[in-house]
Amino acid sequence: MHIHVKRVYESAQSSDGKRILVDRLWPRGLSKEKAHVDHWIREIAPSDALRKWFGHDPERWPSFRERYFRELDTAPEALAELRQIMGSGRATLLYAAKDELHNNAVALRSYLEKEGT
Repeated sequence: MHIHVKRVYESAQSSDGKRILVDRLWPRGLSKEKAHVDHWIREIAPSDALRKWFGHDPERWPSFRERYFRELDTAPEALAELRQIMGSGRATLLYAAKDELHNNAVALRSYLEKEGT
């Protein structure tokens, strides 16, 4: 499984494979046509409370990952849906945050890789 992470505002490429938006909210100012999103799985995103607490503060990143992983542990349906959509091919997890290193898509990829997906 090849899991890539990409900002949804970047141009779609054929090498992206299945493009899966993993944010709870639709990206601001982006039309569905320009986003080229194949699937949007809101339920896989961090809870509103966790997202607001994190606030993309890099100092909170380690705690955010731990808390988000605990949320993912209690979301088997959303994880199953994501795994089914990704299949065995190439997939790109899309996010809207400006921070390319500290966002839920990066954390989700790490979680999936740890789980052997």
